[in-house]
Amino acid sequence: MADTPRHGPDVHGPSDLSSVRTRLAADRADTLARAAALSRDYDGIVAANALIAVDDEHDPEGGTTAFERAHVAALMAQTREHLEELDRALERVEQGRYGRCEGCGGTIPAERLEIRPAATTCVHCARSGPRRA
Repeated sequence: MADTPRHGPDVHGPSDLSSVRTRLAADRADTLARAAALSRDYDGIVAANALIAVDDEHDPEGGTTAFERAHVAALMAQTREHLEELDRALERVEQGRYGRCEGCGGTIPAERLEIRPAATTCVHCARSGPRRA
């Protein structure tokens, strides 16, 4: 069995791969919904600010609205990054590389993939950082 390539700790056959695809697709759908909601929130903040003359320097609420806008923008960036991670994970599933550590080549434990389905490294490699050649 050591010569048999594995796709991850719990991915042995087509049904396991199907389960991984389904889970990643569900996470992707949730992430797209979150991105749409954040976009609506951001647009609402911008629209509300456009209705009033906001002088962040002198308006006591100006700092709050600037913070809200920056906070939602940061959440949108994180959401886009997560979406890209999920897309790369789906590519790894299709290429038969899902569940393999990109650092050491070992398997990523099922527990880690359960918590972070788009993980690209095992815990050891994630802690030690990228390898230097």
